[in-house]
Amino acid sequence: MDMPLQPTWPDIAIRLALTMVAGGIVGLDRSTRGHAAGFRTTILVGLAASVAMIQANILLSASGKTPASFAEMDVMRLPLGILTGVGFIGAGTIFKKGDLITGVTTAATLWLITVIGLCLGGGQLVLGAAATVLAVMTLWALKWVDYVIPREHRVRVVVAADAEMRTIVELPRLIGGFGYHARFADVKRHDDGSIDCSFDVSWRRAERSVRPTDLLALIRKSYEIKAFALSTEDGR
Repeated sequence: MDMPLQPTWPDIAIRLALTMVAGGIVGLDRSTRGHAAGFRTTILVGLAASVAMIQANILLSASGKTPASFAEMDVMRLPLGILTGVGFIGAGTIFKKGDLITGVTTAATLWLITVIGLCLGGGQLVLGAAATVLAVMTLWALKWVDYVIPREHRVRVVVAADAEMRTIVELPRLIGGFGYHARFADVKRHDDGSIDCSFDVSWRRAERSVRPTDLLALIRKSYEIKAFALSTEDGR
């Protein structure tokens, strides 16, 4: 049900309580999985949005403009400003190092809980509750669907090469039979005469079946590994 634009104190208490419940439920997923924006963060973000919308309701005149009025404050700028501010918070949760990107889902979660807080703070309790249920389904239930979707993964591998540079041909053949594709990237010669070859290795598998340690062990049987770094991430 929708609540009146001019809320009473019991109305305000219901809106704030529901916002805290929604923020806690959504934030529990982030917290249990060790993300920076966890349980308390999502509650605080949702409360900020809810309070902003309640304040907008209080300032919004339900009678409309009078014939003598020539200007009226646009109270909707307050929740819009909240959404803009949350964008900066969300950007702070996204970490990028080279091709490695994490925190995208956490940033989207903060943005969503802000919108939920605006709904509950504005009195749209059914809409806010429905958004909370869909958010929980997406974060908890659909993550298992995400794990079975085949996707491409990549690593940058640096190995010690022989003087004849046979590694450039032999390494792709070695791992090619196990579903991995290796592309030669570059070669580096050191002052001591040693040579390092870099490869970009890619494979396509479901998230739950990805075991980079298997690839690491496979290459280690024949070559000395100098570096082994993931160059892609699912963004959670």
